[in-house]
Amino acid sequence: MISKILRFFLKLVLGLFAAVFAVSLLVAALIVVALSLLKSLLTGRKPAPAMVFGRFQRYSPQGMWPGGAGRDANAPRAGDVVDVEVREVREDKRLP
Repeated sequence: MISKILRFFLKLVLGLFAAVFAVSLLVAALIVVALSLLKSLLTGRKPAPAMVFGRFQRYSPQGMWPGGAGRDANAPRAGDVVDVEVREVREDKRLP
């Protein structure tokens, strides 16, 4: 009987420690994000997470989400007129 009560209190204490740890990590992350945003406001630059996300989205070959239509930043949009010069492509096996 006493061992069951002690086990219950031990589980309760460890659960409380885990909850306090998780909440402290969340608070620390929120403080870091708030300081990053404050720094970006003071310096006039984009926040670092936004820059990383934008860079990933820009250079991802298939777009941000798999299965979605990928787009190239330099690709012409539908309806744009593209003027090109025609040239012959040779199947030359020599190295340059």
